[in-house]
Amino acid sequence: MTTTAPQTPAIFPAWFAARQHEAWERYLATPAPKRGDETWRFSNLKQLDFAGFVRGADVSPTQAADLISRSSGLENTVAKFVFVNDELAHSESKLPKGVICLPLAEALVSHSDLVAAHFMQQETRLGSAKFAALHEASVSNGLFIHIGDNVEIEGTIEVHHWISGSNVLIFPHTLVVTGKNSKVRVIDIFRSADDISPGVAIAFNDLSAGPNSQLDYVAIQAFNEVTRVIQINETSTARDSSAKGFVLNTGASWARNESLSRLEGAGSRSDMLSVSVPAREQEYDQRTFQHHVSEGAYSDLLYKNSLYDNSKTIFSGLIFVDRNAHHTDAYQTCRNLLMSDTCEANSMPGLEINADQVKCSHGSTSSQIHDEEIFYLRARGIDPVSARQLIARGFSVQVVERLGDDATEELILQFIDDKFAHIDTTDP
Repeated sequence: MTTTAPQTPAIFPAWFAARQHEAWERYLATPAPKRGDETWRFSNLKQLDFAGFVRGADVSPTQAADLISRSSGLENTVAKFVFVNDELAHSESKLPKGVICLPLAEALVSHSDLVAAHFMQQETRLGSAKFAALHEASVSNGLFIHIGDNVEIEGTIEVHHWISGSNVLIFPHTLVVTGKNSKVRVIDIFRSADDISPGVAIAFNDLSAGPNSQLDYVAIQAFNEVTRVIQINETSTARDSSAKGFVLNTGASWARNESLSRLEGAGSRSDMLSVSVPAREQEYDQRTFQHHVSEGAYSDLLYKNSLYDNSKTIFSGLIFVDRNAHHTDAYQTCRNLLMSDTCEANSMPGLEINADQVKCSHGSTSSQIHDEEIFYLRARGIDPVSARQLIARGFSVQVVERLGDDATEELILQFIDDKFAHIDTTDP
């Protein structure tokens, strides 16, 4: 990876150029994670060596057309965008008035003040501050969505992010802002152009839910298994709003997910959901922070991992209740289904409560499939391999159903089923 400061395009506003310059200086000044850092406990720090990875070159029209044709997702969308190596390759939209939905590079020029008010406003505090600074210094594109007051989007905005080429580094960014009494759903899908080219993605998404709005966000990470990814999510909720964030991990050799939800308004709600299906030597490292700033807010986290072969997962989550955040209602659950004797699941849930009259709970479980479950299915004519796969699929479905949208749930299950089709589901 280059040690030269990225160049901000001259067309971008001065405030953004200044932010990028400051971020680059912060990146250089911030120490790399080291063994002993609590936020990197159990992590494989060798995965953070990105030497030799560079920004991807433009792809040929033929390659772009091929990736556009492969950018399949929902059958019907209200808008669809395809990015290849952070460059916009395709866009289509049927969005109503009152909605701004533009590539970030365009929004920085045409809606500069609006982007400035919401772009990377929270402190990255879960361990990847150095890489968040690198992202801020390097990001050149992504998607900006602003839903005006009293506008409800019936349908989904779908975004595809492709890595094309070998040793390519990308910085995808999604910024979603909802006005009061509004509604939107956004799906990001991350994939590799082939199965053999190594890549690195340092992705970031800002979600800002305005008063009494509903913001649903889904990230489907399905890179090839020689790609590494750091994905940082920062969500804020205003009074009576609802933000729902879902992360699916099926790809990448190593993935680091950091999700911070800041509940700033009374009556607001945050649902943090994730399904991960690591196999072979894959490693997924997930860190979460449910920050209750205002009283009377609700948060619920449910993460489920189905581990195969020699895979590894790490979960570290904290519910933090501020001094005046009375009547907080917060839950945190991580469950691991161990599908082999050689996989490894590490879970570290936590609570820090500084207010009165709260309801908070946290917990984690790790277990293998019980023999009685296999016996039950075999007694009904299902072979052992199919029985184990059905149980693992059902284990994940509980989280997927929390999204409350049939089309989105079906899409996610397609990616899960595709992963099951490419792993050994025999008895450990």
